[in-house]
Amino acid sequence: MSKSGAHILVVDDEIEIVRALRRSLTAHGYKVLTASSGEEAFEVTSRHRPDLLLLDLLLPGMSGLEICRRVRAESNIPIIVLSVKGAERDKVEALDLGADDYVSKPFGMDEVLARVRVALRHVARAQTGTQPNFHAGPLWVDFALRRVQLNGQDVQLTPTEYDLLKVFIAHRGKILTRKMLLKEIWGPETHARTHSLHVYVAQLRRKIELSPEDPRFILTIPGVGYRFNDDPDTELRLV
Repeated sequence: MSKSGAHILVVDDEIEIVRALRRSLTAHGYKVLTASSGEEAFEVTSRHRPDLLLLDLLLPGMSGLEICRRVRAESNIPIIVLSVKGAERDKVEALDLGADDYVSKPFGMDEVLARVRVALRHVARAQTGTQPNFHAGPLWVDFALRRVQLNGQDVQLTPTEYDLLKVFIAHRGKILTRKMLLKEIWGPETHARTHSLHVYVAQLRRKIELSPEDPRFILTIPGVGYRFNDDPDTELRLV
């Protein structure tokens, strides 16, 4: 999917924010739909099937979290949450419900546009089907052979490290909460393994990052989780 003509639904009850987003998105070739309440957002989503949602969590009526839950039950369209800065609990809950990313208010328009481009690009990649190989910079993975290389040199990963890398790559560009990663790797009964996750992420970084202390691929999202960044031209760090 090219960015041109992609339909984006902006859901926010602050008219100034809606106007600013519509003006900027339209200028960059997107088609913009709007909604000012949760009920309206769900109705527009069901009727028009937008390519991406920009969703405020604090809405009159049906909450943004409920929208996340309902939309994700029916569709895999990207959801980027617009949240008040510092509302970590709401951000994490939205991500656990299936949101792909978040931008904290107040936000810069360049940041929003970058998040939109990344989300749409990863949707386009997913629609082309599963690729047998993955390559980004110095990192190369052959999924059929379970082979990982860094700068042409084989990297020996434990089964858990490899499974963790596969999850990161499968959801690259998307924020993964600790809860989501724990469930993916160890199943639903994972409460006691939070420390294990930190250990495995650190071990994986030491093996696939050229500079583990300043990682390029596995980025930490403070208070939330991690994100796998395979695009060096897009800044995806959140602080």
